[in-house]
Formats: sequence, C-alpha cells, structure tokens
Amino acid sequence: MHYLSHIDISFNEGIKFIKMSRNRILDMFSIIMASIVLMSCNDNTVESAAPTDPLAQEHWYDGKAEISSYKLEQARYGEVHKGQAVMIFVTEDFSKKSWTKADNPTDKDVPVMKLNFTKNFNTGIYPYSMMLSTFFPFNDGKNAVKVSASMQEWCGHTYMELRNKKQFEVRVDSYFEGESEEEIKLDKTYLEDDFWTIIRLNPENLPIGNAKVIPSFFYVRLAHVDLKAYDCKLSTQPNGEVTDYQFNFPDLERSVTITYETAFPHKIMGWKETYFSGWGDKRQELTTTAELNKSIRTDYWTKNSVADSTYRTELGLE
Repeated sequence: MHYLSHIDISFNEGIKFIKMSRNRILDMFSIIMASIVLMSCNDNTVESAAPTDPLAQEHWYDGKAEISSYKLEQARYGEVHKGQAVMIFVTEDFSKKSWTKADNPTDKDVPVMKLNFTKNFNTGIYPYSMMLSTFFPFNDGKNAVKVSASMQEWCGHTYMELRNKKQFEVRVDSYFEGESEEEIKLDKTYLEDDFWTIIRLNPENLPIGNAKVIPSFFYVRLAHVDLKAYDCKLSTQPNGEVTDYQFNFPDLERSVTITYETAFPHKIMGWKETYFSGWGDKRQELTTTAELNKSIRTDYWTKNSVADSTYRTELGLE
C-alpha cells in the first residue's frame, strides 16, 4: 500500500511539473510574440495587408494604370493660364527600406496606390511643369507612406519629399533663397495630397468636419506658405451621379472642391481651387479649374515607341 501511494504521489507531481512547464513555455511564447509586435511597430510607419476587396482587386490589379487628362485653367501671378493636367493611378509594391518602388519584392513591402499628378501651363514666355507623387497604402491606410513634389520653371526648380516615419519627416530643396530645409518634422495629421487617393479607394474614409490638414504641396510651393497643419473645414455634398468633396482653410483664404463619380471606381471628374493669387496690385482672388477630358486604362510603361504617341492624341495631350 505504501509503495502504491508513493507511485501515486510521484505521478501527480509529474503531472504538475508538466503543466507548470507547459504554462511557462506558453508565457515565454507570449512574451516573445509581444516583443516582435512591439519591435515591428516601433517606427510607427503605416502598415497594410495585401488587397482583399474583390471589386477593388479586380479593377486595380489588372496590370494596367488609369490615365486621365484634364483641361486646366491655373491661377498664377494674378491671372488664369490655360494648360493641361494628368492623373495616373496605378498599384505597385513600395519598399520602406529604400523608400522607392520595390523592384525586388519582399513580404515587408507595402501594397500601395500610386498617384502621379502633373500640371503643365505657360506664364507668358516661360512654362511651368509640376509633378506630385503619392504612395498610399491600398488597405486601411491613414496617410501616404511617401509624398514628393517638384516644380520646374525658367527661374529655377524645387523638390519636396515627405517620409512617413514616427513623425512626418520632410526635406525641401529649392533654387530660391531661404526655402531649402534639411529636415522638417511634423506631427502626423491629414494630408490634403492624400484626399485624391482616399476618394478612389473609399471616399467614406474622407475626413468630415473640422480637422488639422497639411495643404497640398503644389499650393505650398506656389503660395510660398509655411509647411504645417492648418485648421480646415471639410464636407461632402452628394449630387446624384457625382459627389463634391469641399474643404477650406480659413487662415489661408483658400477653398477646394473635388468632384468625383459617386459610384465605384469614383473617378475624379474635376476640381476647383480658389485663393488669392499674385502680389501687389495684381493680387486678387482667382479660381483654378480642371475638367476631365479623357480617361483610358493601359500599361503605359510599355508604350514608349514613336507609334505609341497616338495614345497622347487620344488623351488630348497633343
């Protein structure tokens, strides 16, 4: 009897030891997993899962880009100048290691919707060429991973780049004295330059009401205002087949309306931007307008032969 009791006690102690060991292993596993999560989130950069919405995936992941041309009337120097604008929306993988397109994809890359937005117009004898690039997470994005903008005209050129890290980190290089900045750090908030892509992916995610918004890089460069967040009032006005997204910056005396198709894929139909343009006697309130001319879907990066110039004619760019 004593021998059997000793066996029972040893058996029970063995079971307890196994349970304790199992619990310790699970606790250690939880600590390790929590550490991995904390390490992966340490830089507060935007994460995004692979695209999952079937409708969006079918439309945007067909190996083509959407190219839309617009008839542009751009306010500059207290006058309105005729020109052209182009918006190119295309999906790709973005590398946060190199802060560029991921030519050698890894599982750490972010699937993004890239917008390349250009404006071209003449002011008297000399031309303006402007380009904005944004890289917005395809799923559940709050801010672009990166925004860059450049402007070229006969006086000189400027370049701005924002990287989404713990804060927004911005570098400005400019031909104009006093405008170059090695590094500007801004607290994260809404970026006006993201609104175009949010509309295309899910306009329900557009901010409504009062918010702090960093204005468009195009406007910042043209108006020479401080790069920072400003008070902004934002609203949506449904209008049947189209919807107007309206926002204004009281401190900048500037208002913008973006008109887009209410139904998916929410194509941008045009926009209006009103603010004071010019200096001295030429300063007056003017409105920049853009109206959709033509939209096509194509793998434009393969259309680089002389014969492919017919696409520019189709877009009304010639």
